[in-house]
Amino acid sequence: MNKTKVRMGMVGGAQGAFIGAIHRIAARLDGLIELVAGSFSADPARSQATATATMLGIDPSRCYDSYQQMFIEEAKLPADQRIDFVAIVTPNHLHFPIAKLAIESGFHVLSDKPATLNLQEALLLEQIVQASDCLYGLTHTYTGYPMIKEARHRIAQGELGTIRKVVVEYSQGWLSRNEDEQAKQAKWRLDPQQAGISCCIADIGVHAANLAEYVSNLEITALCADLNQIVPGRALDDDGTVLLRFNTGCKGVLMASQVALGEENNLNLRIYGDKASIEWSQMEPNSLWLKSHNAPTTLLRAGVALKSQAAQNALRAPAGHPEGYLEAFANIYVNFAKQIEAKKAGSLAANADFDVPGIKEAIRGMAFIENAVEASNKDTKWQPFQIG
Repeated sequence: MNKTKVRMGMVGGAQGAFIGAIHRIAARLDGLIELVAGSFSADPARSQATATATMLGIDPSRCYDSYQQMFIEEAKLPADQRIDFVAIVTPNHLHFPIAKLAIESGFHVLSDKPATLNLQEALLLEQIVQASDCLYGLTHTYTGYPMIKEARHRIAQGELGTIRKVVVEYSQGWLSRNEDEQAKQAKWRLDPQQAGISCCIADIGVHAANLAEYVSNLEITALCADLNQIVPGRALDDDGTVLLRFNTGCKGVLMASQVALGEENNLNLRIYGDKASIEWSQMEPNSLWLKSHNAPTTLLRAGVALKSQAAQNALRAPAGHPEGYLEAFANIYVNFAKQIEAKKAGSLAANADFDVPGIKEAIRGMAFIENAVEASNKDTKWQPFQIG
């Protein structure tokens, strides 16, 4: 084991789970992180089988029967051997208890989103984080794309002028039919006990809301929502449209659907200012369109004359060599690893300094989910965006 690497433990992500494998690939991409321990399933045999079948290279003694056991045993190890942080890749209802116990055991946390099952848990988690010496990060993956960072920089520099309108769309088609519900990934997302009060908005709508706020540097202050169960018999939403108001008076529209038949992972962002506008698509992530009123439309490409240092730092290959979802995910991991290293060296290691979504984004994400569901259930057109 290379003791200079940041050591990671994982909870969840057993063999066959989509997101667990993605997290593991992202974590090891830059060579800064080593997976040394895990509790991959509530079934001990399945957890051990995951470590063996996926050739993770974990010492069998550090493949634990439960996350509780992992935290107890890892805490007993010398500081230069125990895990530095825990990656949480379980269904939503387990995010809070795992994060809470990890932090109370002295381990940093990088969690899949949404942060918790509900807003109350997120607010309690904030208190736990603030009372500890631990770091907390959230994998809002799409903030990791270089051209998203470039768009954020250009807006912050005033290149678009005053922002007038934000349009964000996240369309998928994988839950279009009743038979789609039998897939492992679908079952828990459509189960209120495991997913919470929302499926579509909690799963992908929260990504769209986070991206809109991250790039525009605005905050949602009010919303008008219409969430739906398009496929009959579902307890949770599989489609939704949300009108947005931001803190500057800017207006926006958020559309999210998991029943848009034929769509893959179609995340699009358009932000309009009084000087120019930008357009970005996750299906073509290395491109950013810059448009203005009296000048030719400009296609900005990853790796070519970028203004943002954050965007340049997020690239690994020269222009023309496509980078995508895995690399964007890896940028969250590498930034979190650098944050941990900085903290070890005595730095305060604030999330903003390392461009890592943190507890603030966790709370705003959970608040967006709950506010959207509440607004959809009311006849009054606009509802304030409330936290707590």
